[in-house]
Amino acid sequence: MKNIYEKVTNSIITSLEQGVPPWVCPWHDGNAVPSNLVTGKPYRGINVLMLYVAAMSGNHVDDRWLTFRQANEIGARIRKGEHGTQIVFYRLREIKEKTGEVAETDIAESRSIPMLKIYTVFNVSQLEAVPERFASRPARAWQPVEEAEHVLNKTGAVICHGGSRAFYRPSDDFIQLPPQASFAKPEDYYSVALHELCHWTGSSNRLNRELVGRKDIEAYAYEELVAEIGAAFLCAHCGLSARLEHASYINSWLDALRRDKRLIFVAAGAAQKAADFVLGTAEVDAIAA
Repeated sequence: MKNIYEKVTNSIITSLEQGVPPWVCPWHDGNAVPSNLVTGKPYRGINVLMLYVAAMSGNHVDDRWLTFRQANEIGARIRKGEHGTQIVFYRLREIKEKTGEVAETDIAESRSIPMLKIYTVFNVSQLEAVPERFASRPARAWQPVEEAEHVLNKTGAVICHGGSRAFYRPSDDFIQLPPQASFAKPEDYYSVALHELCHWTGSSNRLNRELVGRKDIEAYAYEELVAEIGAAFLCAHCGLSARLEHASYINSWLDALRRDKRLIFVAAGAAQKAADFVLGTAEVDAIAA
């Protein structure tokens, strides 16, 4: 388990060192969320980042993946010499521990431990003899900017426009954005808005994501990491290209990732919860499809 934490974290570090945030989608055709070819289910949380990194490093132009077994089941073949990408199924499992004995009755305290299972997947571009029914993807039925506007309006968040800064103010529970005309492209406006919307989800009357640091990262740097990744998930949902909003935090992120090999897993999980809240989806306990 330790090796997979370290391997994933090292790949994230390498991307950040190269100036390429691993949560920025590598595809630009409107199908931005990596999904399983056979089930059609989108991957989630840390797996999204892992598949983005693999797509960029392997120059994969398709956003669909599947296991070796699934390839055999549909009659496809992995091209000779191709290497798979490891992803994980990760969730917290509650176990009970006996702590003492009172009146002949054992007292058991529960604690959560991470359960991590590794899978290897291949990109569709690594396959041969793909059946015709899997050869092409259905096009999205909506326009990206329209979907982003829908997502913003759906939340009911109070969004004010004016000035030159973008921020979420917890004390007054509102989001402040520069006027839309201040942005070079509509996509830039929505990328910033979705970032601030992720901060908005952390309010005590929503996800109650406390503004506290972890062992190797201070509170604001961690919250920005969660918001960066969460906004990228939302941008992917809307068919938009995410961008790095707070490059000034990169060094602190890198320092923390080098010390804490589980940090990116925790941050990606919190980011997925933020995106799920915004999209109104049911909360799940696993961050992998």
